[in-house]
Amino acid sequence: MLPREKPLTRKPAAIFLLMCCATLPAAAADPLATLAQRLLGAGQGVYVEAGDGSVLLAQAASRAVHPASVSKVPTTLALLRRLGPDYRFTTTIAATGPVSAGTLQGDLLIEGSGDPYFVDENALLVGAALRDLGVQRVTGTLRLEGPLMFNWRDDTLVLRLRASLGGRAPQAAWDEVRAAFPELPATASGKAPALIFGDAVGDAAASVAPLLLHRSQPLIPLVKGLNDYSNNIFKPLADAAGGATAVQALARDEVPADMRGEIILGDGAGTDARNRLSPRVVVKLLRALEQELARSGHTLVDILPVAGVDDGTLHDRLNSVTDSGRVVGKTGTFGDYGASALVGAMATRDRGTVYFAILNHGVPVRAARRRQDAFVHALLATLDTLPWPYQRDARPAVARAQVLPAIQSASQ
Repeated sequence: MLPREKPLTRKPAAIFLLMCCATLPAAAADPLATLAQRLLGAGQGVYVEAGDGSVLLAQAASRAVHPASVSKVPTTLALLRRLGPDYRFTTTIAATGPVSAGTLQGDLLIEGSGDPYFVDENALLVGAALRDLGVQRVTGTLRLEGPLMFNWRDDTLVLRLRASLGGRAPQAAWDEVRAAFPELPATASGKAPALIFGDAVGDAAASVAPLLLHRSQPLIPLVKGLNDYSNNIFKPLADAAGGATAVQALARDEVPADMRGEIILGDGAGTDARNRLSPRVVVKLLRALEQELARSGHTLVDILPVAGVDDGTLHDRLNSVTDSGRVVGKTGTFGDYGASALVGAMATRDRGTVYFAILNHGVPVRAARRRQDAFVHALLATLDTLPWPYQRDARPAVARAQVLPAIQSASQ
């Protein structure tokens, strides 16, 4: 990684701070307080805390406002606590009849367990594995059971999943599967092999024989992908963490008693109008998440986006030469609620990890983002920061999934 060019970053910021301070009364001469008032607005919530717990800035820090997708931070913590970092959601593919001469004499049954990341690429991987087992045709239909989503939706599942297994997924999806698993065979035209379904009515009482187990990518990269793009699939995913009530209870247990009322979660994604967090509790939750990750040898960069590096909501923010790779965090945007947020952490040489939370309310989204980025850019320039030690995993998500024969899985 390139060393930081201090003359290009710290000196202009110092001049800027002196100019700010010169225009304010002496009582407001604290540089960070001045910065917050000038760039964010006097009534906007912001909290900054050093690694040793010392408070570097607190402005409206106890005021709980709608945090939008920053609500995903406590949900992420709850998921790790409840499921563990290596947890994989299992989707079972089963047959309701025998397989003979390439034909399944019955229905194909797919039983979900709540995998939020089951998309075209995963369906194509399953289809390829079925062909390896000798299944090319199904006399019956496609049946679905259990909690299941496909391509981020839970409606018209049979039609959409059947289309994908039938070879009608986007070519780009099959290209990603082939890139991740080059050993998979393709048709002469380079398209995904198609599973052919019939129209026979299967016997609902027929016995079920598992064929394959699709295991999602491990929880940490799965959740990171959702956090990178702030995908609201987190809303049903929170059920895997025990539901919004359980997430709220866990979050309140992580903060001092006098702060617990500053945590209200109607859902785990940030779309419920009741959700409320304060800047100071968000920082406490970030620190709790960091401690939980450390138990398995991980850090915040493994589960939250790194600005200027990861694709998603932070890819084009704080991405200058001096800022890129120095902030790991989470965005939150819900214009209808007047909510815009940016929270995160930066590594420093002399203050340990410095954590911050900016929760804007009543500010137009574009303006709020400009203010947030300006404040964090100036904060980076006043601190002796380091790039996070992080290398983005550029592989498609399907490369981290697994499809195993059910018999082999049972013996492992």
